[in-house]
Amino acid sequence: MDFSLLKNIISQNKSFIITSHVNPDADAIGSELALYFILKKLNKEVRVINHSQTPSFLSFLDTNYVIEKFDAEKHEKMILRADVIIILDLNQSNRLVSMEKSFCESKAIKVCIDHHQDPGDFADHYFIDTNVSATGELIYDFVEMTNIVEFDYDIALQIYAAIMTDTGSFKYDRTTPKVHHIAAHLLELGVNPTYVFDRIYDQAKFGKIKLLGSSLTSIELFRSGQIAVMVITQKMLQETETLEADIDGFVNFCLAIENVKIGLLFIELKNGLKISLRSKGKIPVNKLAAEFGGGGHINAAGTRLFDTSINDIKLKVIKSAEKYLSEEN
Repeated sequence: MDFSLLKNIISQNKSFIITSHVNPDADAIGSELALYFILKKLNKEVRVINHSQTPSFLSFLDTNYVIEKFDAEKHEKMILRADVIIILDLNQSNRLVSMEKSFCESKAIKVCIDHHQDPGDFADHYFIDTNVSATGELIYDFVEMTNIVEFDYDIALQIYAAIMTDTGSFKYDRTTPKVHHIAAHLLELGVNPTYVFDRIYDQAKFGKIKLLGSSLTSIELFRSGQIAVMVITQKMLQETETLEADIDGFVNFCLAIENVKIGLLFIELKNGLKISLRSKGKIPVNKLAAEFGGGGHINAAGTRLFDTSINDIKLKVIKSAEKYLSEEN
């Protein structure tokens, strides 16, 4: 990818807003903070603003509390006056949720850096590669190819967290030789892989573990055991004192079941629901998600639906999922 235009945009402008999707994961947070440190090295004015609060298990990445939760009264004018808005790890503006209106109204140069398929038409410039493992890998490539700044530990930590999580701890299909070379370089810069893994995966609150137990109990199998469906209700979240962010990764347990090829997780929200979809092989759950207004990768996708319930949509999604199983067979 040619990053010369992105380098020029950064060089020629002064004030920047960085943001990402609702309920940010480690790729979103790590990419945001890596880019923040890059821009600060260049003496730029930078604010990182998200619709959602940073999940507690990722707080170790932001020890200086750089990331701000969007407050229209506080941030709207900032967004409208910024020279450049950089959107990371998303390709549809509706995933900005409460920030979408200010984003669309801003006259700033809008830049999208992402690795998901089927981007919407909402930015001025797109730097998208669907073949990379994570948006964090694109940030790494940008620095390496342009030499815009020198890598340091602060940047390396963020990129490592982004890539490690989006590759499933280096086990998914996009875990290429290049990814391992990048990881090796980041370790040479001082990143401790044991520390990062422990903070993200092995410091769960007790409530999250209880929620996981209830979620596993909810799993049902369909289509001769090839589709696994997990359900999480608001009542389950309330009883375990957990949040939507605590559910990250739960859907993958569906694929851990023998013979399962598609995993579906239905999460009841206060005003609708979220569906996370996972698959094995070449089953395109991104196409399945698109049928319900979502998107993502071939083997990992999702969608959010409003003013509907799990009972209303669950069987429709399962029926559509069966179609993709039939196509594979």
